[in-house]
Amino acid sequence: MKSDLFSTENMAQQATVPGMTLQNAKSIKYAVNGEMHARQGSMIAFRGNLQFERKGQGIGGMLKRAVTGEGLPLMAVRGQGEAWFAHEAANCFIVDIEQGDALTINGRNVLCFDATLSYEIKTVKGAGMTGGGLFNSLFTGYGKLGVICDGSPIVIPVSHQQPVFVDTDAVVGWSAQLNTSLHRSQSVGSMIRGGSGEAVQLKLEGEGFVIVRPSELTQQKASQN
Repeated sequence: MKSDLFSTENMAQQATVPGMTLQNAKSIKYAVNGEMHARQGSMIAFRGNLQFERKGQGIGGMLKRAVTGEGLPLMAVRGQGEAWFAHEAANCFIVDIEQGDALTINGRNVLCFDATLSYEIKTVKGAGMTGGGLFNSLFTGYGKLGVICDGSPIVIPVSHQQPVFVDTDAVVGWSAQLNTSLHRSQSVGSMIRGGSGEAVQLKLEGEGFVIVRPSELTQQKASQN
């Protein structure tokens, strides 16, 4: 049988090293030898001797998820084998986190990660009770983190001289050492007249970077997360 479908770039090859690699722009392959963690429902295929088990977030994490709708439903993958992960054909990226690094990622943008990474739902300081990023996921430790993004992400440097303002529905993540607060870009009079639809942004200050996606969260996707 012949077809472009069977081109080398589409064929899954046997893993040569353990851990996480990009299968293609839309999926991540993980050669499991022990344990790793992934977003519930994100496994699209596997081979070998693997077990999938729902992973709890602890009482604090569950309370935050119940109140805000934010959070990250996880599963633990254990055993020896290979598994492929994807989510709604979103673009996939691998971030290498080293000891001493701290990265804040929106839960909806997490796909999978090494068990050596520590994960915690944290309150976004200064965000108050509004905005899509009240609770985000803080990753520390060392290992690889698989991140997904609708469209091609934009990474914007943040400095003390140039703070960055981002839409809370478009933000993917940022350097955890940045200071956050809410910023109102409209006057009260403008809001009464209907406004521009861009009333409040998340302000990030300090030294680091912020990752945004080239679209806001749609109402349909918001209800699914």
